[in-house]
Amino acid sequence: MIEMAAVLGVAAVALGLVLTPGPNMMYLVSRTVSQGRRAGLVSLGGVAAGFGVYLIAAAVGITAVFAVVPGLYLAVKLAGAVYLLWLAWQALRPGGTSVFEPTVLPADPPRRLFTMGFLTNLLNPKIAILYMALIPQFVVPANGQVWLQSLCLGSVQIAVGLTVDALIVLGAAGISTFLTGRPLWLRVQRYFMGTMLGTIAVLVATDSARPTPA
Repeated sequence: MIEMAAVLGVAAVALGLVLTPGPNMMYLVSRTVSQGRRAGLVSLGGVAAGFGVYLIAAAVGITAVFAVVPGLYLAVKLAGAVYLLWLAWQALRPGGTSVFEPTVLPADPPRRLFTMGFLTNLLNPKIAILYMALIPQFVVPANGQVWLQSLCLGSVQIAVGLTVDALIVLGAAGISTFLTGRPLWLRVQRYFMGTMLGTIAVLVATDSARPTPA
């Protein structure tokens, strides 16, 4: 039996993460703006599948591996931080573009859209750290089966994440249209996203928290 405080805590963390710029948001927005809402929703299906992989991994106790082998966890964390720094540079570099700025991208078939959404989420350092280090902190062994608690708390995160991501996909085209006629706003959005990505990268790299065995 999980405590309501744990549910609310995971929901709050999930909401904060999904609202901050990251690989998932950038991929979903850019694909929706360039190819339409249907493509964005198919991509979101891939993102959901990626969440499913993390959910299963949490249930079978994969976090215990990282707790026992801290060097592996450190490598994953630093790789994620470097990836976020690269995304930040792409947004902040001279000539960079906003994810809401219309761009010409090749129209990918549904299978590729789904696969790219899946891989983007699977390689998302924010989600990896959420499942490896944060969710285990809300699991209380004395409250019952650890794997069931992990499944329930992971399901809360997925529900929050997919709901917000779906709203982002549905609103991306309108936001893009609004910003297209306002170049200054586009630049502000680009610099804001780049700054946020860089900040998250630093926080990820310097976070001293470690996953605890489930």
